[in-house]
Amino acid sequence: MENPIIFHIGSMPVTQALFATWCMTAVVLAAAAVLRLRLRAENPGWAQRIVEMILDWLGDEIQGIVNRDARPFLPLIASLFVFIFVSNLSSLVSPLIPGFSPPTSDITATAALATVVFLAVPIYGVTMSGPIRYLKTYVEPTWIMLPMNLISELSRTLALAVRLFGNIFSGEILFMVVLSLIPYVLHKAVVLTVVPLGFQLFIMFLSLITGAIQAYIFAILATVYIGGAVKTGERKQEEEAAQ
Repeated sequence: MENPIIFHIGSMPVTQALFATWCMTAVVLAAAAVLRLRLRAENPGWAQRIVEMILDWLGDEIQGIVNRDARPFLPLIASLFVFIFVSNLSSLVSPLIPGFSPPTSDITATAALATVVFLAVPIYGVTMSGPIRYLKTYVEPTWIMLPMNLISELSRTLALAVRLFGNIFSGEILFMVVLSLIPYVLHKAVVLTVVPLGFQLFIMFLSLITGAIQAYIFAILATVYIGGAVKTGERKQEEEAAQ
């Protein structure tokens, strides 16, 4: 998919994908700020209840994977889940905005998200196990495994980026293919005035389900990678204590 330059900030070009990412970030931050102002210990509103249910659910998922308190991991995992979910849902309005597409349908945006996970893995590993113990895991059982372990880290980061990009981008392509089968629809911006309501609801339902599933998969895989780093460092610590 093309990623045209929209404008420049000084010498830095701002592409369509980058601008869409900024827009989604602003939406998430604005919603979080509004929700923060309306937090109530008693009689919470429906929005607060939904957010609390999501956080409780993610906390249970994280704890089940890492087998420890989920609170140190929850801010990062929840942020990734919410941002990806909101970005995926933006595909519902993309037909109404010429030139707009979800950030997650561009490989550069998904690569940036995967890079966050790539950096978070050693940060959590070092923080919770100590730098020496964690770094030793890259050269076990022998130093020859160092390049293999580094390639493994890079390859799974690439897989994260490509998986999310491929699923969302293919969804956009499929949506346009379906529209091309509808006669007399010359521009996707008029689709909501031409396509019957039932078809509109069906497409919205598919986008909602797909967006939630892809956000969940990304968040869970990030948890698995981070949890693996923490467990490996802790296992090394236990082995040293037993000697």
